[in-house]
Amino acid sequence: MEFADLKNKSEKELRELLAEKRDELRELRFKAAEKQLKNVQAISKGKKTIARILTLLVVKNKIQS
Repeated sequence: MEFADLKNKSEKELRELLAEKRDELRELRFKAAEKQLKNVQAISKGKKTIARILTLLVVKNKIQS
């Protein structure tokens, strides 16, 4: 997901998306360990998306404080 798309989401939506992306990343790691994953770049893309979501959550919390 793009950063601009994430900025338009509420904090609740971001938290739900974070949980979803973490589950996806866990599944990708399992598939990679079992040699079933063809696109290993998906793991790094998933990590970067999670980092973007966490960054936005921190920024939104600082704004509210």
